Amino acid sequence: MMTSPKHFLDLEDLSPSDLNEILKRSEEENLKKVLDGKTAALLFQKPSLRTRHSLEAAIVQLGGHPVYTRPEEVGIDERESAEDIACTLNGYHSLITARVFDHSILKRMSKVSSIPVINLLSDRSHPVQTLADLLTIKQEFGSLEGKNIAYFGDANNVSYSLAFGAIMSGANFTISHPKDFPFSSEQIENLQANNINFTYIEDPKEAALKADVLYTDAWYSMGQEEQASIRQTAFAPYQVNQELLDRAPEHAIFMHCLPAHRGQEATSEVLDGEQSRIFRQAQNRMHSIRGLISFLLDN
Repeated sequence: MMTSPKHFLDLEDLSPSDLNEILKRSEEENLKKVLDGKTAALLFQKPSLRTRHSLEAAIVQLGGHPVYTRPEEVGIDERESAEDIACTLNGYHSLITARVFDHSILKRMSKVSSIPVINLLSDRSHPVQTLADLLTIKQEFGSLEGKNIAYFGDANNVSYSLAFGAIMSGANFTISHPKDFPFSSEQIENLQANNINFTYIEDPKEAALKADVLYTDAWYSMGQEEQASIRQTAFAPYQVNQELLDRAPEHAIFMHCLPAHRGQEATSEVLDGEQSRIFRQAQNRMHSIRGLISFLLDN
């Protein structure tokens, strides 16, 4: 009887010890080549610089060959169903990775797939980004335990996953955003169901006071362009600029998952400043996804 594969659709698919093991493997230079002579499917409904390059590099480092597919080549639920696509790819590959608009596509694929399915981003969450974030913070401070992570701006998929990762790692998570732009009711329910207890502080200046990490992301995502002007006005007080950064302890670092809209959610002074870790964070996308794949295929 075949054992069920380990999927990674969200942080709640892991235990705290699993998460710690992935971060440990992410820092190892000579991992077992679990994809030696094998291939991995990369399905992208949404484009990405960091996700594609980091993933392809990690797959090669583990001995494998990535097969990238553009959205028009597949047409998920247009040319054929998500289930049929997953079952077909099972016959070729050892891993399915997908960057999608609708999180339910990942759930449906994972239900029928005999190989691991990895969420590269969905409308609900961005767990592979969180792995890189946690690795970056761990490298900076030596430990995640008790660290104060403050997120400023949109309560989106990035901040949702970061809340999970922070609390699972023993850190504290605070989010600061306009009261009219909270997490969705589904996200709130799932956070509460998993005992992810975070702090909401509407005033960004107050939220920065004890932060070891100040984190932000774009105020609007792909598909929300029509809301850009409304969001720019609402989120303007939540810009991470030097004045806000100076309210935090001197050792605090700044993080952004990129791409950045310079002059909106963060200023170039902060993005390029001495406290910025954005490019180490980007590089850690490769190391952390390598650790994740190693964990899923060799554990």
